Amino acid sequence: MSSPEAIGELLAQGTLALAGVSRSGRGYGNRILRDLVAKGYRVFPVHPEAGELAGYAAYRSLADLPEPVGGLVLVVPPGVGVRLIREAAALGITRVWMQPGAESKEAIACGRDLGLTVIAHHCILVLSQSRG
Repeated sequence: MSSPEAIGELLAQGTLALAGVSRSGRGYGNRILRDLVAKGYRVFPVHPEAGELAGYAAYRSLADLPEPVGGLVLVVPPGVGVRLIREAAALGITRVWMQPGAESKEAIACGRDLGLTVIAHHCILVLSQSRG
């Protein structure tokens, strides 16, 4: 389980990367994008093939982001998450939130082995609060 302190630390970040927004506009990642933006977060969608998602510029990789982010939210299959966790660590992103379904023992262990703060088994939509 993730500590309340780790959750609060990630949620205190103003800028987040989000992997798992779908091109169809109907995925759970899309809902998370809309919700986080509505709550005042700056969110950069990451997608290996899309240039735009839900009206927002999308970035092919974490390395392509236009500025540093305070955390990475994963709404992707666990195998994809492991690759993104390694990329995040290499770029100095120290906080990763794995939505239910994105987590796996391997992904959680990978993040922790790389020294990242890993949040798993919690839904960001339930725990995020309005920013003001």
